[in-house]
Amino acid sequence: MKYFLFLDESGDHGIVNIDPNFTVFVLAGILISENNYEILKAQLNTLKKKFWGDKKVILHSRDIRKCEKEFVLLFNIEVKKAFYENINQIISNNDYLIISSAIQKQKYVQRYGKLLDDVYEIALSFIIEGEIFFLDDVNKPNKELEIIIEKRGKKEDSKLNEHFNKILQRGTGYVNANRIKAYNVKAIFKHKKEDIAGLQLADLVAYPVARYVLDPQRANPAFEVLSKKIYSKNNKLYGLKVFP
Repeated sequence: MKYFLFLDESGDHGIVNIDPNFTVFVLAGILISENNYEILKAQLNTLKKKFWGDKKVILHSRDIRKCEKEFVLLFNIEVKKAFYENINQIISNNDYLIISSAIQKQKYVQRYGKLLDDVYEIALSFIIEGEIFFLDDVNKPNKELEIIIEKRGKKEDSKLNEHFNKILQRGTGYVNANRIKAYNVKAIFKHKKEDIAGLQLADLVAYPVARYVLDPQRANPAFEVLSKKIYSKNNKLYGLKVFP
């Protein structure tokens, strides 16, 4: 059985100049089996066709929130209501798991300084640990995992790919290399503009998770919708790692 892990981010991964209004970096992962991914793709395509016809539209959290670009139609209250009802049903009813990692940057700098590992790389390590914990419990043979990461730039992607290869060779603090290699894990980088459903869902998930970490008491309807999809085991949330 093949699984996909789609990754997208919310917030700036830099720790030199931290935005005081958004002090967290979140890397959000959507873990889904190949069969269930085909169902998700079909439903997202149906949604897009319903609201935009044959026009190519990439679901992007910020544009949706701001009603910008293709999403100006959401200024119409009735259309907006219908759109959110449809997208919330897709988020709620499909079979997948959210495995995310949030780095609290100010706390990180206070504890470790500014010269340690890139926070994106740290977040990726946490997410890989979570997905291996899950796959270890799936009682099916010949499991494989393909990680799809949104491209950020040639330099950034090269650095992240180097970190990923180190994880494959050395493992992480909680998962040794052999456990990772057992699933024939590989990573590929894709542009958001390639209209990849999994990356778009990860994009929709990342911002509400970040807002929840920043202020758990703040009203966050989107997080309420997706929270049941966060990977948990033995009453522990493995799908939302907050560090430090």
